Amino acid sequence: MYIKRILLAIVLVGLVIAGVFAYLIYDALLTPNTSFENKEEVVFIPTNTSFAELIPILRPLLVDIDNFALVARQKKYDQRVRGGKYVLKNGMSNNDIVNTLRSNNIPVNVSFNNQETVEKLAGRIASQIEADSLSILKSITEKSFLETNGFNLETALSMYIPNSYEFFWNTSANNFRDRMLKEYKTFWNKERLDNAKEVGLSPKEVIALAAIVQKETAKVDERPRVAGLYLNRLKSNMLLQADPTVIYAIKKESGNYDTIIKRVLYKDLELKSPYNTYKYSGLPPGPITMPDISSIDAVLRPENHEYYYMVVNVKDFGYHMFAKSLTQHNRNKEQYIRWINEQKIMR
Repeated sequence: MYIKRILLAIVLVGLVIAGVFAYLIYDALLTPNTSFENKEEVVFIPTNTSFAELIPILRPLLVDIDNFALVARQKKYDQRVRGGKYVLKNGMSNNDIVNTLRSNNIPVNVSFNNQETVEKLAGRIASQIEADSLSILKSITEKSFLETNGFNLETALSMYIPNSYEFFWNTSANNFRDRMLKEYKTFWNKERLDNAKEVGLSPKEVIALAAIVQKETAKVDERPRVAGLYLNRLKSNMLLQADPTVIYAIKKESGNYDTIIKRVLYKDLELKSPYNTYKYSGLPPGPITMPDISSIDAVLRPENHEYYYMVVNVKDFGYHMFAKSLTQHNRNKEQYIRWINEQKIMR
């Protein structure tokens, strides 16, 4: 009888211990462990973060960081922390949190447009993914990459078609660049290549001209007409005489691309730069900005007309007055010169 009582006591103690252990396991695994009040919180985990480095990142978001660490080790997450963007939801348990951090890297939308230089593009991309601007700049200007794919430093910007793209936040600089090359090749499908051939330009030349069109007019509906005008000048072996190229040449020479120039002066037209289309024939050696797809398609599907000249329409700002002859253009130009002098715009 005495032995039976001892065995019963041992069993009861074992059950209590098992119950306590089960409770602790339940508490560690399944009890909510988030400390924030918002519906969700975004966590960015840098590449190559160790488990020890992860703890301070999560500590402000969790009620009990030690319980989380216990569950993470049991599930062997501590041996393979993955970088990326993760979303933790209010009320998540440690089990949910570990499962999320292990396999639910959330993509980010990376968008860019209107960048004038590869340096500005690198900065824009670095603000949206983990890679820093210097590593991105080094990657997108790598000589061997550019030469292998038919680009150079002047045309490097041509490869980046403005749009919104899905990337993982922890995408490396090289992976970003390589993905954009694929997007570039996809963009230049058979239809666009055929259209480029029809207007007598290569894809890079199309983008160089589209950049001028982009800078000349912000009106999307006017871009095919502007594109047609410059194509007319190219076919007639006329200088393009595009003010935006002169402005770009001035910025490039000074190294200050934030300079605001509202008026091109006659002395500017003598600037010795291959981007100065008042002095040098043909297209510039590369794009003066990153053109929108609407500007690229305007060059590929230009308006068919006989215009060779254009000037700002002071009665309908944003649009231009077009002319077939220099005489007509000079009459149109008089209105613009009179207006700009009245505004006292000297530069």
